[in-house]
Amino acid sequence: MNRTDQLFRHEDWPDRWSREHLIASSNDGSLKVGSLKEGAISALSANDLDTKIKNTRSTAKAWFDGTLGVGSDIAHPPPDRPGRPARPHLVPPNRLKKRSIRSQRGRFALLHAIAHIELNAVDLAWDIVGRFAHLHSSQRPMPRSFYDGWVLVALEEAKHFSMLRERLNALDGDYGDLDAHDGLWEAAQTTDHELTARLAVVPLVLEARGLDMTPSMIAQMEEVGDQASADIFRVIYRDEQGHVAVGAKWFRFLCRREGREPAAAFQELVRTHFRGALKPPFNELARARAGLTSGFYKALSSASR
Repeated sequence: MNRTDQLFRHEDWPDRWSREHLIASSNDGSLKVGSLKEGAISALSANDLDTKIKNTRSTAKAWFDGTLGVGSDIAHPPPDRPGRPARPHLVPPNRLKKRSIRSQRGRFALLHAIAHIELNAVDLAWDIVGRFAHLHSSQRPMPRSFYDGWVLVALEEAKHFSMLRERLNALDGDYGDLDAHDGLWEAAQTTDHELTARLAVVPLVLEARGLDMTPSMIAQMEEVGDQASADIFRVIYRDEQGHVAVGAKWFRFLCRREGREPAAAFQELVRTHFRGALKPPFNELARARAGLTSGFYKALSSASR
């Protein structure tokens, strides 16, 4: 089995996004891009959810098949905000209702909230590709393997969103049925000028938080007998460790290139670009496996203040 086949394994995607569906949709003339950057922007800009996932899959397949270049000479910037459907309605975080997962309505609310996070994660991965592929005169190019990592992240985040949306459908609803907040995208917007800062905030703060929280969500879903949701969270937890590792790898790479000590640089960038302290408890083992050791984040913890 080649790498592309492994990435599109049928058992890891809902039936409607089988590899056969990908092949058919990639030949229907709806997405023709000349570079990875163009594909990233096409996925990022799509308002329709199915189109966003379809463009993500098609661009990822073309990239891993070796038919796309990076497109670093293309000056067209990505949009300031990702394409989105009309729903969900975005509200401040303090206006979101809290519900017990012991009811189906409460489990639906949790799954909806995580689906919203995963959709944002799709766009954040593509934004890294689309925003930082273009080279200014003062920049040095990133290795091709940098793009390998972020295309894989975008693809897996799209898989997570698709699995969660299918689960919401099984619970007689859909993504968009509940309100959501815009905190993740707002946090990323403060780092749209510097790749090192973006890596510090998105994978090493926001995604690392998922490593802390997901094991308890798995346990809670199993406790109330929702094995289907627990299994989805298990896939997310497995993949997210790899996503944090991609962030840690390239953050360290850029720090070496810039002559900066990684832990100190991380703390400086987070204090500058992220509001508030990092909240324990931390899943120190999973973080360390991903290359994010406690020397990075403990000094930023609310417990140290």
